[in-house]
Amino acid sequence: MNSVTLIAAALLLLVSVLVSKISDRFGVPVLLLFLGLGMLAGSDGFGGIYFDDPALAQFIGVNALVLILFSGGLGTEWTDVRASAREGLILSTLGVLLTAFIVGSFASLLLGLSLYEGLLLGSIVSSTDAAAVFSVLRSKGISLKGRLKPLLELESGSNDPMAIFLTIGLIQLVTQPELSPFSLITLFIRQMALGALAGFVMGKVMFWLVNRIKLGHEGLYPVLTLSLVFLTFGVTDWAGGNGFLAVYMAGIVLGRDDFLHQRSLLRFHDGLAWIMQIAMFLTLGLLVFPSRLVPIMGVGLLIAFCLMFVARPLSVFLTLALSRMGWREKTFISWVGLRGAAPIILATFPLLARVEQADLFFNIVFFVVLTSVLLQGTSIPQVARWLKLDLPVVPKRVYPIEFTSVGGFKSELKELPVPVGSCAIGKAIFELGLPEDFLVVLIARENDFLVPSGGVVVQGGDVFLVLSTKESFDAVQMKVSQPA
Repeated sequence: MNSVTLIAAALLLLVSVLVSKISDRFGVPVLLLFLGLGMLAGSDGFGGIYFDDPALAQFIGVNALVLILFSGGLGTEWTDVRASAREGLILSTLGVLLTAFIVGSFASLLLGLSLYEGLLLGSIVSSTDAAAVFSVLRSKGISLKGRLKPLLELESGSNDPMAIFLTIGLIQLVTQPELSPFSLITLFIRQMALGALAGFVMGKVMFWLVNRIKLGHEGLYPVLTLSLVFLTFGVTDWAGGNGFLAVYMAGIVLGRDDFLHQRSLLRFHDGLAWIMQIAMFLTLGLLVFPSRLVPIMGVGLLIAFCLMFVARPLSVFLTLALSRMGWREKTFISWVGLRGAAPIILATFPLLARVEQADLFFNIVFFVVLTSVLLQGTSIPQVARWLKLDLPVVPKRVYPIEFTSVGGFKSELKELPVPVGSCAIGKAIFELGLPEDFLVVLIARENDFLVPSGGVVVQGGDVFLVLSTKESFDAVQMKVSQPA
């Protein structure tokens, strides 16, 4: 790699970071911006960079998905997700299957494909990307009511493995007509069972190693977890399991409980996920030739509309028929089935397998993703408001203090809000009868911070930043939550 290549790569990365501000300000999905930048830099754009290597694009995309899925699992609030686990798993399995079948059947009739070829196209576009959804909502200062956010997070994180399985399985049926479709059932059971088991075990192993191994430098802990992530994916895939499900599950298991260097590791993997997203989107943008999208615009729009207005709503309402969710929630879930980078990555699989219609599939999938991002991605805030499912975003407070947990020290740094009407209001801190292992280190009051002393009088709306064991924190939280 010469200096010119390094400069070009650095400039693309820098511009990608800068254009993300546009997403934050105007609510444009960051996915669209990164893909657009890659297309502009490509052979049909101003950059003139010729890139036509599906194998390299797939390699970058697969490794990026591994790290993104692990980071997503690691950042998942298990207590929130647990209540939506049943609906999320149904959507990520049966919902994906129904979406693939409906779109695939329509595509086979529209394009004159065989049923297997049509189902292959439907499988490729069957997974959703909630990360883009939440970036749009955050940019507009909107949150979601009830269990919608954790449900969408769980679905998006867990439906990629199902889409990948369907895509690989249908490629086998297309290229090997002698195979029985029933062979996919045993393949599905093996992949999902091994993936879930390996992810659970490796998550426990990660948790044990991070807490028990005593490395001489804090900077080695990200290297440790990174190596374990790729080990999880590689071993699971080698054993015939679903490696993507394994790394996502490992992230959830590791992040379910507090562990050493948690904040620094969360920041590391979040930053790494962003780098991989940018690299993946730019690569996929470079891979497509915009001039080849023009001839398929008509069929691309029809398939995109079938996906957005028929397949996704039907799969949501049918799979959640027994759910207690109302029609507003189900309608919103139907509309936020935003397609992202995963379908474009999956579209490279037929290219490498030399499927006859692979070029057509890739261009259609790319067009469908762009249409989904443009129509659904930009209208999500309005739809949330129309359905009365929006809430104002409460910005996360940044404290001028950090705490790094070390081995053998059980106390943690946590936030303790004082609710309005609490029995603690009007009392000095020393009058609260706090446990000996419960230390108030900082008080956030309105837009200011107070260094506490025993004589500071508690006010409603105060947020205590405390250093405490879990047992003492739970006890004080229960006491403070009692009304006056």
